[in-house]
Amino acid sequence: MDFHGFYTGKIFDAYQYLGAHITDAGVVFRTFAPGAQKVSLIGECSQWREYDMNRVYDGNFWECYVDSVKPGSMYKYRIYEKSGSCVDHCDPYGFGMELRPNSASIVRDMNSYQFHDSAWMLSRSDCKNRPLNIYELHFGSFRKPSERADDWYTYEEMADILIPYLKQSGYNYLEIMPLNEHPCDESWGYQSTGFFSPTSRYGTADQLKAFVDACHQNGIGVIMDFVPVHFAVDGYALAQFDGTALYEYPHAAVGVSEWGSLNFMHSRGEVRSFLQSAANYWLAEFHVDGLRMDAISRMIYWQGDPGRGVNLDAVKFLQYMNRGLKTLHPTAILIAEDSTSYPNVTKSVSENGLGFDYKWDMGWMNDTLDYCRTAPAYRGMNYHKLTFSMMYYYHDHFLLPLSHDEVVHGKATILQKMNGQYEKKFPQARILYMYMYAHPGKKLNFMGNEIGQLREWDEKRQQDWNLLDFPVHREFHRFMMDLNHIYLQHLALSEKDYDPDGFRWLDCHQEERCIYAFERIGSSERIIAVFNFSNCEQIYQLKVRNSQTVQVLLSSNWVIYGGDETSCGANLTPKNNILELTMKPYTALYMVVCSTNKN
Repeated sequence: MDFHGFYTGKIFDAYQYLGAHITDAGVVFRTFAPGAQKVSLIGECSQWREYDMNRVYDGNFWECYVDSVKPGSMYKYRIYEKSGSCVDHCDPYGFGMELRPNSASIVRDMNSYQFHDSAWMLSRSDCKNRPLNIYELHFGSFRKPSERADDWYTYEEMADILIPYLKQSGYNYLEIMPLNEHPCDESWGYQSTGFFSPTSRYGTADQLKAFVDACHQNGIGVIMDFVPVHFAVDGYALAQFDGTALYEYPHAAVGVSEWGSLNFMHSRGEVRSFLQSAANYWLAEFHVDGLRMDAISRMIYWQGDPGRGVNLDAVKFLQYMNRGLKTLHPTAILIAEDSTSYPNVTKSVSENGLGFDYKWDMGWMNDTLDYCRTAPAYRGMNYHKLTFSMMYYYHDHFLLPLSHDEVVHGKATILQKMNGQYEKKFPQARILYMYMYAHPGKKLNFMGNEIGQLREWDEKRQQDWNLLDFPVHREFHRFMMDLNHIYLQHLALSEKDYDPDGFRWLDCHQEERCIYAFERIGSSERIIAVFNFSNCEQIYQLKVRNSQTVQVLLSSNWVIYGGDETSCGANLTPKNNILELTMKPYTALYMVVCSTNKN
């Protein structure tokens, strides 16, 4: 390991030196504990008796070799503080851990699995000019073997269940909520104790590799949530690891997060190297295709509060890490969950940006859902909540999220957010999703949204798949599948997401009628999208340029989706470039323009 690089926060491979590594002579254990008076290895290999570790390099690192350790063996570090007291810790760089409430690390052979996804890895991209349709998933509650809260499918079992569903449903990427080890199920993985340990809830490191491999062989990319902001307070993990604030701030004013976890001290080079190496680990060792980084606003600003100022050390860390990750993995996708207006999140570091590929568009999400909650009588005065996003859209590369955060903690599910009674919610949800998929920006939808989930998400229960026994939910699910496949197949909806030439308003001043119309323009196709967000049927005249005919590609009001229109895919002919449309309440249309020329 480059020790100078480790101390100065420059390296991405600290996990190849630190942790437990299998060698021809046995297993070598190494940890970094500069504040410790003494460190011992305890584990199955010694019947949990102490095995002294030796100071190496500059005395801040500790090491021992044991020849009787096999993969799967459990171990901990017993760390003696300067006071003489000791605490048993899991390995910060451990590649496996026990299931909570147990906390031992587990020796894993990280070289045993052989991937078969070379074709995928060679052809993958950051999807800037391609469709990116992400299905966000909590691994333990998509489906469950039984009603028990702690009964889960393994990584490999889930591959057989999930991959066919994703392909049928029209999602080409999967985003999984954190798979690093965590002690509290209710944290969903966002408060970690094992930044290098795939959670044992679902199996081993090799089983996770097999899951990712299977996804790739079926054309599905895998993005994983990664948390570089904070960590769990459990005393056996990173907190006060060597008796000092080694990973965290020494002062609670900036050291304790709003979630009660401990904030990483990003000004320390050792912490930077730890986090950079963890990020690289998932991309390199598991062939994960991208990282969605959580709570970036809490890194940009002290405690996430712009009033407290920019945390310059954390910003510089993000820039260095993202630039390094893109150098090591040019086609990996880096996504920021950032709710602030901090500039240039997705610009390159060379342009003084943060170096992310995409940023969640939280403004679009909040405005759109607020509009859909609003009673139709008041939508006119809120009309421009649906046009405002295009005023700032080209400032960053945005991704449109309807994520897990929007279906928990009393917020209601996406379907329940729609205004009105049960039956009226479905047509409004259909028009919402057609607006989302025609709007520029990549897409993310949380599991259950696509079947019209009515119950808020709960990590202890699987999704309410029995809803598909009811025709109205089954029709909505079919609509979502068809919409997804149209998005994947028609590149006008994605290939110029970040090019102003790819979008044009046709009509955004129908405040009293709540009608919107815009055009998506690709290299070989134009698609017109028209929306009636009112509760009234309206005759609407739309000017269509350079067109002989238009073909209806999708209507949210077709009978097969629960509407009342029987004709599908009709050709319509403008008269004097004017297309007259009968727009039923809460209806959207996609129309492919048959142009006389491309201009």
